[in-house]
Amino acid sequence: MNRSMIRIVIALCALLVIGTVARAQAKKNLKDEVQQSEKAAQVFLEIMDAPDKGLPEELLANAECVAVFPSVFKAEFIPGGSVGRGLASCRTTTGWSAPAYFTLSGGNLGLQTGAQSTDFVMLFMNNAGLNGLLSDGFTLGADASVAAGPVGRQVGAATDLKLMAQILSYSRSKGLFAGIDLKGVVIKPDKDDMRNVYGEGITAKEVLKENKVAAPVSVRAFPVALDLFSSRVAEN
Repeated sequence: MNRSMIRIVIALCALLVIGTVARAQAKKNLKDEVQQSEKAAQVFLEIMDAPDKGLPEELLANAECVAVFPSVFKAEFIPGGSVGRGLASCRTTTGWSAPAYFTLSGGNLGLQTGAQSTDFVMLFMNNAGLNGLLSDGFTLGADASVAAGPVGRQVGAATDLKLMAQILSYSRSKGLFAGIDLKGVVIKPDKDDMRNVYGEGITAKEVLKENKVAAPVSVRAFPVALDLFSSRVAEN
C-alpha cells in the first residue's frame, strides 16, 4: 500500500469516527448541515486520492481557505437563483476553522453534458480573496479575481496569472477533475444553515477568521479532512 493510500485509509477512518459521533449528537434540524459537511469531506478526500490528477499539494499548502460545493445538479440551475450549497473552512492560529455555509449561484457553471452532478472546489489564496468570502456576498471575477486552477503536477507549468489569482477554482464531473473559470458566480452565506448550526446572527467572519465560535462535533468532518492533508496554521 503506497503512502497516498495509507493517508486516505487513515482519513476515512477518522471521518468514520466523526460520522458516528455526528449521528449520535446531531439534532434533527442539523441533519442536513451534517450531511453537507460529510459530502464536502468525501469530495475532498476523493480528489486528494489522485495526486497526479487532483489538487496540487503545493497550492493547498498556501491556500488560506478551501470551499467545496458538492453535487450541484443541472436541475437546480435557475438564473439568478441558488444553484448549489456548500461550505468553507479557513486557517486559524489553532488549525482549520469551523465550517461556514454558503450558496452558489449565477455565472457560467460549466455543468457538463450528461453529468448527473458537478462538484466545485475553490482555493482562496490570499487575504483579498478571503475578504470576499467573509463579506455578505461577492461575485467571482468582479469583487475578487478568479482563475481555473492547475491540476496535479501542472503547478510548475502554471501561468503567472493562475498563481497570482486571488481564487483558484475547479470542477469535477463524470470523474474528470479540472480547473474551471467561474467568473460571474455569486457566493453568499447560507443564513439558514448558519443559524441552524451556530445560532442567530453569527457571521461567516466570526466563524472562519475570528474563531469566535466552536463547531459542533457533528459538522467537523470537512475541517478534519483538510487538516489531514494540510496542517499549517495561520500566522498571528
